[in-house]
Amino acid sequence: MNGPVEVVVPEALAGERVDRAVALLTGWSRAEVQALVGTGEVHVDGRPVAKSRRLQAGETVRVVSGPAAAAPPGPEDVDVPVVFADEHLFVVDKPAGLVVHPGAGHHHGTLVHGLLALDPGIAAVGEPDRPGIVHRLDRETSGLMVVARTPEAYDALVTALADHDVEREYLALVCGHPANARGVIDAPIGRSVTRRTRMAVRREGKDARTHYEVTEWFVTPEVALVECRLETGRTHQIRVHLAAIGHPVVGDATYGGLRRAVALDRPFLHARRLAFEHPVTGEPMAFEAALPADLQEVLDGLRSVAAASGDPGDDDREGPAPA
Repeated sequence: MNGPVEVVVPEALAGERVDRAVALLTGWSRAEVQALVGTGEVHVDGRPVAKSRRLQAGETVRVVSGPAAAAPPGPEDVDVPVVFADEHLFVVDKPAGLVVHPGAGHHHGTLVHGLLALDPGIAAVGEPDRPGIVHRLDRETSGLMVVARTPEAYDALVTALADHDVEREYLALVCGHPANARGVIDAPIGRSVTRRTRMAVRREGKDARTHYEVTEWFVTPEVALVECRLETGRTHQIRVHLAAIGHPVVGDATYGGLRRAVALDRPFLHARRLAFEHPVTGEPMAFEAALPADLQEVLDGLRSVAAASGDPGDDDREGPAPA
């Protein structure tokens, strides 16, 4: 079991049911929280409460013990495209649609299950429910990830990520034309208080910084190809930040990026470059992954339309895109 957990109810959650509020504050599922309420594990100002109890700002919610930890995953036959491997790490090119590690609704068939089939020893590396994982990609995001195979590599990679010493570059197609061809989005990100499965720019969130640069502009439809470099690694960071400046990732239904003019059933987001020092030898390492076929097809189509209309597509301007 995990716990105890103690939090003071913020103004944003005043009036919410205790089960929903605790789920929002902890990241546990609502069903897990309701089960804890039912066994008397959730207290408000020192007393057990019913799940329908409405909270007031300033009250103290204490969870005596959290939900039971999930059983560690085991090896499964999942295809894992390995770009590089040595005794300390894997670099993989994760396909879109593959969940990185087990979680709510995804107990089998994840990247972790496939990695354990390649190397059962990863089970002893890092967190038991996500062995070897030092950073993640969203389910529908494709591209490069580094995975630790030894505790030594895990500790070094976690430190490198925390110190911003791992270069992670993404390609994204965004709706509209950003006002500036390059910039930095510096805005804290936290879990949305209205939809638990979404993240949002919030004053109470964790620091998050995304560097971006437009590499191609397209007029029909009005979209832009953007290189993004992460300085931090928050959940949904690029998707949230680009949506926050009014240019959501094309194909991203969660953050407002669906566009009829571009036929794509997932976000156009690909982790194309990964660079870091080897966690044991210190050797500089860099990897690049080409766009997968579905994203390349969309990009080729946009370039064809641009060429047919006489629009060059790319531009090296510093200022706003053309109207």
